[in-house]
Amino acid sequence: MRLRRPAGNRIPHLQPNWEGNRVTLTVLEPEGLYPDTIPEQEILGPGVRIIRGNAKSSIAELPDSMLAEVDGLMTLRMWVPAEQIARFPKLKVIVRMGVGYDRVDRAAAAARGITVCNLPDYGTQEVAEFAVLLALSLRRGLILYHDTQRGPDPAPWAVMQSPLHRRQEVQTFGILGLGRIGSAAALRAKAFGYRVVFYDPNQPNGWDRALGIQRVRSMDELLAQSDVLSIHCPLTRATRGLIGERELRLLPKNAVVVNTARGPILDIDAVERCLRDGHLAGAGLDVIPEEPPVEPIPALLRAYRDSEDWLRGRLVITPHIAFHTPEAWQDIRIKSIETMRDVLVEGRRTNVIPPESE
Repeated sequence: MRLRRPAGNRIPHLQPNWEGNRVTLTVLEPEGLYPDTIPEQEILGPGVRIIRGNAKSSIAELPDSMLAEVDGLMTLRMWVPAEQIARFPKLKVIVRMGVGYDRVDRAAAAARGITVCNLPDYGTQEVAEFAVLLALSLRRGLILYHDTQRGPDPAPWAVMQSPLHRRQEVQTFGILGLGRIGSAAALRAKAFGYRVVFYDPNQPNGWDRALGIQRVRSMDELLAQSDVLSIHCPLTRATRGLIGERELRLLPKNAVVVNTARGPILDIDAVERCLRDGHLAGAGLDVIPEEPPVEPIPALLRAYRDSEDWLRGRLVITPHIAFHTPEAWQDIRIKSIETMRDVLVEGRRTNVIPPESE
């Protein structure tokens, strides 16, 4: 009896190799993230083998003999450059186990006919909450009082005057990029009383009406009215360096900028200059241009680590952890393997990133 193939919008070159009721495919998880492969094997089915590597920092640590067998690659932290893609003679699908896909050389993958997928629907609540939390903790003085009440010489037990402190209802919360996380952040900021505006030329008309927020026609228009700017766009060729000193100085004086997306979207040296001369009141950064930072580290990070007085209460830097909850980690595991099953085994287009995308 022939097994009926699943219906759906298929990727032509990914039709599975059916042998009776089995599919003969191999999936590699190169980092050894989990103690077993039981959930992965259950989702993929008996005809798909999943193997784990023990790479610490790079796929280059794994032997050619292992990579020669691989049809599907799942990676969380590992970069997938062209020279590593060339080591996979059978590779058909790469699943980046996260929202951002800048770690994968998509041009090299497309040249080989390799499909690239991401994981757009994990950690949505966590990152959105963290972005709004960064804004609130700066704008309501939580960070300022935390910083100034510590140590042997605390500030006076009294209110402190700071341009950071504003009531939410008199501020505009500007969102750059209204995808899943940006939309979730918009709803949370709106619930706290902010007026919420966004700029995202890729969202269809009516998205603003569905969320009860306001759309603007240009990024400059967004910047000019954002007391808080929260960045939620992906890192692409078009968005790398998108927010530089010119853009930051379009923000109202004493604005706060928050970045939980990708570090290279925002010029961290421009942030340092705008904080130092007082144009920006504060900043909350979960991401920086190079992670983890290496010497010479950015001047802003150096001043932050040295607890320089001019930055006290005005800056929060966290190590790309906005997504982190046990629930999000479970989503990463399950949703990644479900995406691999859909695309590699069943030939669907779940979470496929078009090669022509920026």
